Amino acid sequence: MSEDRRIQILSVDDHPVVREGIAAVIAAQPDMNLVSQAPDGRSAIEEYRRHRPDVTLMDMRLPDMNGIDAVIAIRSEFADARIVMLSLFQGDVEIRRALNAGARGFLLKSMLPRDMVASIRQVHAGKKCLPPDVAAHLVEFLGEDVLTPREVQVLQLVAAGKGNRDIGDALAISEDTVKTHVKHVMGKLGANDRTDAVVIGLRRGIIQL
Repeated sequence: MSEDRRIQILSVDDHPVVREGIAAVIAAQPDMNLVSQAPDGRSAIEEYRRHRPDVTLMDMRLPDMNGIDAVIAIRSEFADARIVMLSLFQGDVEIRRALNAGARGFLLKSMLPRDMVASIRQVHAGKKCLPPDVAAHLVEFLGEDVLTPREVQVLQLVAAGKGNRDIGDALAISEDTVKTHVKHVMGKLGANDRTDAVVIGLRRGIIQL
């Protein structure tokens, strides 16, 4: 197959080993061509502008910006960009944010190479790609209360080890208001205590460390 007819792919990941692995998988496909690689979000945007790939594989967590923010930036210039998110975790909040940002698929890095190339072909064909295990995880939390932006801020500070007074000082709110937010967060997440709330928040992709 001539190079101009192959699926042109941009790979974005800050880990060289991951990029090399993806490159090896793509190199083995007769209908695919890796046109460029990028180690961070800003480079990803520049490389997209330069190459206009058919499909972009975007890591969820990059050193300079969130992968979802990179998706938003690219799609603000190129509305038809076909981007697939890659993540180590299947947090339902992150999946939902990625899809809302315009990602055409969400894949786990633990997937088999054959599943990755099948997903690339599917997205290139104009379809969306959400593996059954990822879709099932997303459906599991449908209809649950979503944390407000302020509650997310509070939970992020709880995860950083801050006490109620320190959280109040950081957000310019009273200690009693912080306690109310923490109570609401625990109720919405079904957490037994603050530590449990942090664990659930990290697992679902609501906060990051």
